[in-house]
Parts: sequence; structure tokens; C-alpha cells
Amino acid sequence: MQLVTWNTQWCCGLDGVVSPQRIVQHARALADFDVLCLQEIAVHYPALEGNAGHDQVALLRALLPGYQVFFGAAVDEWTPDGQRQRFGNLIATRLPVLQLQHHPLPYPADAGVRSMPRMCTVATVRDPGLGAVRVMTTHLEFYSKRQRMAQARALRVLHAQACAHAVAPPEASGDGSPFQSKAHTPHAVLCGDFNFEPHEPEHAAICAPAGADDSEGAPLGMRLWDSWRLLHAAAPQPPTFRLYDRRYGPEPGSCDFVFVSDSLKGRVQRFVVDAATQASDHQPVAVSIA
Repeated sequence: MQLVTWNTQWCCGLDGVVSPQRIVQHARALADFDVLCLQEIAVHYPALEGNAGHDQVALLRALLPGYQVFFGAAVDEWTPDGQRQRFGNLIATRLPVLQLQHHPLPYPADAGVRSMPRMCTVATVRDPGLGAVRVMTTHLEFYSKRQRMAQARALRVLHAQACAHAVAPPEASGDGSPFQSKAHTPHAVLCGDFNFEPHEPEHAAICAPAGADDSEGAPLGMRLWDSWRLLHAAAPQPPTFRLYDRRYGPEPGSCDFVFVSDSLKGRVQRFVVDAATQASDHQPVAVSIA
């Protein structure tokens, strides 16, 4: 499986130009992706820098023939004049899709702190070599550390619950109803912009052994692993944020990650950061899992 993940900043480059086409072109140059995960995709937000007033989901769908495109709106709201606006994450894949889920993430109150709702989109796809894989993409809160930690812990719980279903599936059903059997799998890839760095406690929370919290309901050992660290141990991950644009901090940092399940930890073969492009304020990441 070839996967690319990228926070696109509503497809706005550092030149101020909003271009979904440029995002797709750069992603294709980075990898012949089976799965493309994009964060910060906007629908009808003309006030954003560069004017992102168009429907970027529709534009990206047209730019990706042969791919199924799924959009999960973390924010879904209407302007006073009745215009619907949406902002969230997108998964495009040329692999067969078995199931799609959208999970709102925790949004605890944090008085006076700028924030917005966050969510995780999960597409279970069938890879020819790996079988069923849950591809999870998300974008965690930037300003509120309280919300970000709650969201990181919730992602680990979502993974643990899915692993528990794979070990102890519900009653089998082939009746064609919504109760019919689902594709439960321990294989998972969790990617996106997490807005924390590798040394921060939110990273440790995601990578903590599942089962430590009884509410997770998963067997001990079911956990998530940082793909970069699996390949490069203690070597620092190349920066994916603030490399060229320092509005959000003085130094480059890494906050775009690809985590994999226990069942895939020995299958990560490649992890590449495109450090050259300025088509967004983040750098895209490509991984190969086989």
C-alpha cells in the first residue's frame, strides 16, 4: 500500500494561491498512491486566505479519476444567508472500500481558547497484499492542549475497540440488513496532522499500550507505532511544519505522522517527507506498507 498524507491548508500555498490541482500534482510526484489522505479541505469558505470559496471536495473528485473520494466534515455550518460551509478531512482511494465511518473527537470546553471541532474519518479498504486495512485520518486541535490530549486518547480508544472486534466479532450475519457482518481487522494506519511533536505527551498517549484503560476493551499488546521510529529509531523525523512559514513558531517541527498497528509494524518499508514543496504550509508524507 502506497499512502500519502498532507495537511493542505485548504490547498493554499505559501504564495497565497489556492489550487487543489497543484496539491494533487505534488502528491502524485511524491508517490503513486493507493490512498491519499488530505486534511484542511474547505467547502465554501471565501474568507479563508486566498479565497477558498469553492467546493474543494468536488474539485478534488474531478482531479482523481479512478479514485473513490470520501469527505468527513469536522465543521458543518451555515452562514447567515444560508450558505452551507464544511471543513474537514478527505480520503481518496483506488482500493476497494469495505466500510466508511466518521468519528467526532472529544471537544471539552476550554474557556477563552480558540478552537473548533475535530473528527476522524475511517475507510476500511482491501489491499491485495495486506487484506482489510482501516485507514484513519485526522487533524487534531492546534490551540487547546486540553482538547488535543483528549482527542489523542480517543484515537487510541477507537483503534483498541476495532482490534477488540477483530478478536471477538459480533454475531455473524448475511441477511443484507445493517446488522450484516463487517470487515473487522487489526490492520490500521492512522495518519494526519496531530499538532503535537514527537517529544510531547500526546504522542506518548497515542503510542501507549492499548488495554491499559479497561474502557478500551482490547487485548494487551494492541497498540499504535510511529512509522518513522520503526524505520529510523531515535533519529529525528524531518520537519513537516514551519519549514518555510514561521507564523506559528520560530523553529521547524514535525507534527504530521503515520502510525501503524501492531500487525503492520514489520511491514513499513518507506517513509519520505517532501521538504521542497511550498504548495501548503505543511510538507506531505509518503509511506509504503507491504
